[in-house]
Amino acid sequence: MKIAIASGKGGTGKTTLATNLAHLLSQKFPVVLADLDVEEPNSGFFIKGEKIQEKKVFRMIPEWDQDKCVLCGNCQRVCKFNAVIKLGEEILVFNQLCHGCYACSELCPQNALPMTSYEVGKITEFRQNDLHFLEGRLNVGEEQAVPVIKETINFAEKKFAPGILRIFDAPPGTSCPVIEATKDVDYIILITEPTPFGLYDLKLAVEVMRELKKDFGIVINRHGIGNNDVIRYCKDERIPLIGKIPNMKTAAETYAKGGLLSETIPEIRNALEKIIDNLRTLEVLS
Repeated sequence: MKIAIASGKGGTGKTTLATNLAHLLSQKFPVVLADLDVEEPNSGFFIKGEKIQEKKVFRMIPEWDQDKCVLCGNCQRVCKFNAVIKLGEEILVFNQLCHGCYACSELCPQNALPMTSYEVGKITEFRQNDLHFLEGRLNVGEEQAVPVIKETINFAEKKFAPGILRIFDAPPGTSCPVIEATKDVDYIILITEPTPFGLYDLKLAVEVMRELKKDFGIVINRHGIGNNDVIRYCKDERIPLIGKIPNMKTAAETYAKGGLLSETIPEIRNALEKIIDNLRTLEVLS
């Protein structure tokens, strides 16, 4: 099974749930946790393991060959992302805008834009007993997270046996990185908070999951603050509410120190165990 933990906005507790759930389940069977929030990965603050390997991530971009180019301007016409521009006697390539679609390269009559590899990030693998942790990280200054997310998922697919549980800590929001992180998973946990802001962004995330035709359920973090609007929304929309994590000052203190809540706070461990039981009832976990 592949489970993604996502949210309509940042700061709702994605990483908290992903790391603690993965750690708890790894005490029973092997688990792979992949941090796909590659623009600002932070699962590594909570999973302390042995570093196994590091792999650079590349994507393909065109490189202008001035000697072959006749400045026909065809590359600029076919590029839908404004990544290739003819400026006077030069062809400018903007790496950050390029989507690696090969159009400019394949359609250049002079073969003056060969594709070359360009480093955009890295994947680091750690291990803590039966918990395998993968961290995808986008290089500073790069703008496209999707290639690193895609390569991190591919790494997890190739490295580990099909039967092992994979948990993906997805990026926040509802944009392209979230789609890439969730499009091929078996189940999605949307985590939210019981506030008007939390509910508004949750509704956006639900629309995306329904558009993707994915099975999903909801976990409420910081339960006890705000109101019961999220609970009523789940009932009205017939969405499984699979867990409530209580709002506790000790949880914030433990989180700030990089600690795992499931190891130090019994109330939260019990809440996580209930989430696991509900996932079994839904046949997400065996």
